[in-house]
Amino acid sequence: MTDADGRRLLLSDLVDRPTLLALVYYRCPDICTPLLMGLSDVVERMEQPPGEGYRILAVSFNPEETPMDAYHSREHLKKMHRGEWPAADWIYTVADSAAIAALTGAVGFHYQRVGSDFTHPAVVTVLAPGGKIARYLYGLTFLPFDIKMALLEASEGRSGPSLNRVLLFCYSYDPEGRTYVFDILKVAGTLILVMAAGLFVFLLILGRRRKAAAEGEG
Repeated sequence: MTDADGRRLLLSDLVDRPTLLALVYYRCPDICTPLLMGLSDVVERMEQPPGEGYRILAVSFNPEETPMDAYHSREHLKKMHRGEWPAADWIYTVADSAAIAALTGAVGFHYQRVGSDFTHPAVVTVLAPGGKIARYLYGLTFLPFDIKMALLEASEGRSGPSLNRVLLFCYSYDPEGRTYVFDILKVAGTLILVMAAGLFVFLLILGRRRKAAAEGEG
């Protein structure tokens, strides 16, 4: 791929951390710019900006677009006070048709050319380090909590704060609502098992104490 500043890049070098991948095309008259704006808005509301444990990668799936198109898209968002992060943390790229076909095929992104434009979904693909797909987040707007949870899923396998592991356990992704929800059945089931185990241990200790007391009296 080639970024907005004309540098040649390898995808394998970029996905070295949890990555939010936005497949767009920069001359899009419809949903691409709102998607990037929505992604920028949610990141601005998060405590963790790009570069602190994750990266954002925008890739054009239109092989006719150039690094200048990527540059104009990046600068357009900056003028609207969105996406003002270091270029290494939010990267805008273009690629040739072979690279585009390989990437879109790998993540299951389907699109179709209609005249000079394309029909395509609005989706952010969350990638784990190394490129494994962790989650698809659809739509033009996102909740900070959903982005954080998806990034936590993508970072599984690495050591992290205990609170993060608790969050991953207590919440699950609802594909119909396209958001993370509190998994009350899992949490309640775990609490019941813990309480049952605690009661068993308590009764076992109590029984041994009574037995010891009875033997002492005898």
